[in-house]
Amino acid sequence: MTRKHPRLAAGLHSAVQLATGLLLAAGLASAHAADPLKIGFGMSMTGPLAGNGKAALLAMEIWRDDVNAKGGLLGRKVEFVTYDDQTNPSTVPGIYNKLLDIDKVDIIMSGYGTNVIAPAIPIAMQRKMVLMSLFGTDVNAKFKYDGYFQIMPNGADPSLGLVNGFFEIAAAMKPKAQTVALVGADAEYPHAALEGARRSVKNHKMKIVYDKTYPPNTTDCAPIIRAIQATNPDVVFVASYPPDSACIVRAANEVGLKTKQFGGPMIGLGYAALKTQLGPLLNGMTSWELYVPEPTIKFPFIKEFLAKYQPRAATEKLDPLGFYLPPYAYAQMQIVGEAIQKVGSLDQGKIAKYIHANKFSTVVGDVSFAKNGEWAVGRPLYVQYRGIVGNDLEQWKQPGKAVVVWPASLKSGEHRYPYDQNRK
Repeated sequence: MTRKHPRLAAGLHSAVQLATGLLLAAGLASAHAADPLKIGFGMSMTGPLAGNGKAALLAMEIWRDDVNAKGGLLGRKVEFVTYDDQTNPSTVPGIYNKLLDIDKVDIIMSGYGTNVIAPAIPIAMQRKMVLMSLFGTDVNAKFKYDGYFQIMPNGADPSLGLVNGFFEIAAAMKPKAQTVALVGADAEYPHAALEGARRSVKNHKMKIVYDKTYPPNTTDCAPIIRAIQATNPDVVFVASYPPDSACIVRAANEVGLKTKQFGGPMIGLGYAALKTQLGPLLNGMTSWELYVPEPTIKFPFIKEFLAKYQPRAATEKLDPLGFYLPPYAYAQMQIVGEAIQKVGSLDQGKIAKYIHANKFSTVVGDVSFAKNGEWAVGRPLYVQYRGIVGNDLEQWKQPGKAVVVWPASLKSGEHRYPYDQNRK
């Protein structure tokens, strides 16, 4: 009978333990690598912004499918965990706490719009999570959170960047516009836009002759337009959400608003549903847009994205154009995905630093971020609607219907004024 040396036996036992530990660790690592990488967010599936929320979600799903077809992120398939925020800010804290505590998501994104983004930021700050937000106006001004980023292209001073083009157009009139009426819904986004408008009006040495808000559920806007008309302003600036955007446009035509320039960042006018509902009522307006099919707009890969988006949108009965929100919803996912891959981990601090430090090539062009998480260089568009006939959707896919009049670098036509003589 052979007797083992005690030291040899101990060494063999240690080696077996080490080997077993390594195999177990490898197995755990392999199992972890096979787990999906979870991205969680609330999104408006019901409520007044549901149409935009559903369109944004489709764009994000297209990105998810694209990235998973290439192997996912960090070798893991991407999975979304989403809840309906009902376009209601009060639902947001509960959603994000559940995403992080129960669903154990790896990354969080925001829902759509200023009102539902703001309640998510304190949670992101508390958990030290990166938060890429979708179309909020100057939301980070009061939080100053280093892990916050914004995909809407209004520049490093977003409330001013959103509106400044509108007033630069007015200042270029001959003679220059002198008086301004400001109006908007009594809600967070319009308040931010109106504050930017007041600053821009002051910078351009114009005079405000009307400055009021109205309840967001207003359904009769004719009294608002009549009150504005009584002040005889050269320029009428409106900051609104989709339901009241339509209300204001209809009222301006019903009352016969007479002014040199009418429009502004009226949310919804970039959306196919309102374009087709309002049709020729939009003629002559000067409106904020993010993408239009003008020959001067040459964002790389956007046509490839729209070729994927539009057929699915038609099937799912969503915004069939996809010009307003979907390309930017896809672009935000490109940015977050690239940052994760380049960092090589889900370390939130490292991801935030990478996004701050780099320029990203996306379907909406090159994007880089300022210290406050807004775009370092803004690129909002102001267009003038012209020659709209009837309510046909296809006309909006052609150049010449939403002519870019600002900025100069992307201009595709000259601004025509006064508004009331260009409504037809």
